[in-house]
Amino acid sequence: MEQPTRDKQAIQHLYNTILPALAEQIHQSILPILPLFDSFGLERVIDTWTKDPASDADEVISVEKGNVQQLGLKLRLEGFQKPGVETFDLTKDVLFKLEYSSYTVGPDKNTSWLEKPYLQRWDTQEYKDIASRWSEELIDDLTQRLEKLT
Repeated sequence: MEQPTRDKQAIQHLYNTILPALAEQIHQSILPILPLFDSFGLERVIDTWTKDPASDADEVISVEKGNVQQLGLKLRLEGFQKPGVETFDLTKDVLFKLEYSSYTVGPDKNTSWLEKPYLQRWDTQEYKDIASRWSEELIDDLTQRLEKLT
């Protein structure tokens, strides 16, 4: 059987099915820290500006063309509230780096926690593992910020 490659269908599947399920898992895992902030946003993002090094300089990047290189989730935590500490915001991404026949998932483009072929289903444990690693990093980021401020 031929391996599915990065195309419109694969990208739409990640964007419409995998990302919302992962966002839900992440939301559950960060519930305990949400009350520390005024507001939060967790949104899906598609990178339509990073070009494939092998592509034509004029090529348009879009889901329709199936040539998007990256997509993911962006979390914004705004207005940290704690007496005696200056308020601050925190942002964190989870990035899906789309290769030719598979994709990797991690907190940035140089770190990979999971690699999967396109259209392969995620099992519940994979969602939980990514969400928990990501949440642990978020809590580390938060702790470091607080240590600098206090």
